[in-house]
Amino acid sequence: MVKLSGLGGRLYSGETSFNIIGNRRRWYAVSSVFILLSIGALFIQGLHLGIEFKGGSSYTVNKVGTTVEQGRAAVADVDIPGAIIVQKIGDDKLKIQTGALSAEQSTAVEKALTIAFNVPLESIDTQLIGPSWGEEITKKALYGLFAFLIVIMIFLTMIFEPKMAISAIVAVVHDVFITVGIYALVGFDVTPATVIGFLTILGYSLYDTVVVFDKVRENTKSVAAVGKVTYSQAANLAVNQTIVRSANTSLIALLPVGAILFVGAGLLGAGTLKDLSLALFIGLAVGTYSSIFIAPPLLASLREKEPAMQALAKRVASRGGAEPVAVSTSANSERAAIRPSVGRGPRNQPKRKGRK
Repeated sequence: MVKLSGLGGRLYSGETSFNIIGNRRRWYAVSSVFILLSIGALFIQGLHLGIEFKGGSSYTVNKVGTTVEQGRAAVADVDIPGAIIVQKIGDDKLKIQTGALSAEQSTAVEKALTIAFNVPLESIDTQLIGPSWGEEITKKALYGLFAFLIVIMIFLTMIFEPKMAISAIVAVVHDVFITVGIYALVGFDVTPATVIGFLTILGYSLYDTVVVFDKVRENTKSVAAVGKVTYSQAANLAVNQTIVRSANTSLIALLPVGAILFVGAGLLGAGTLKDLSLALFIGLAVGTYSSIFIAPPLLASLREKEPAMQALAKRVASRGGAEPVAVSTSANSERAAIRPSVGRGPRNQPKRKGRK
């Protein structure tokens, strides 16, 4: 902790600096790989939708002491098409989810459960879920996502500037897209709890990005008037000054979510907790990455295209500073680390004669 605190102090003062803005192409390449994998997974495998979205049957056995293994064994001999999901809910409920079944198949499942758990038929709650319910949930989630993006775009434009708003929105879309792609690639089930998790990570990703942008705005407020560093150099210092804070915040957020994922899904077998915490865990990790390595470099790329920032980069380069970051298009032109100023020694003053 002491070493981390010392590193944070050196990053804040500029004594130590990671050239995050200057290596923007590297971060863009990493994100591009994940995005391409996500697109491939979505088109080839697609999302593994739960029965709430594709329709199916749900049977809840109300009895204390039931286990997931008993639930699977109870319906093993019944002719059920598709996959069977068995979840433990608390201490007295066991949920069995299947695909769409006929009336005869549904009756056979209920009979098998009553025999296996020695309970009356009234102790089994049967639900037949149609795909229209999931479609309605998906439609409302998309409406909520678009409304969120529009409101955030307007808010960030009023608080910061339009280019910061664009960069933040791109980072948010980046986070959601990669998170969904990971779900498609690994084959996790997408349930209403997963959709809630997707919408929740929007707020966290935006929060972390706004914290970094606030420091960027502070460092670049008078960068053109002073003329000592380029916009990318000042933005890079801002990212370095907030990187330890972002790492600490993300770690503090990931630990309880990871605990919920381990305890809720691993030990208790609670499916809803697993779906929600898994989406949050992946989204928080991706959001932390984008708030440092995607949003600030993208903002610097947009601002360095402005004539005033290009003129500033030329002035800094002519004074012996770093090369213009966004003016040159060569591969080795991105050097954005702020160099610490060299202090001057004391002037040689003539010794004063003592008064007589």
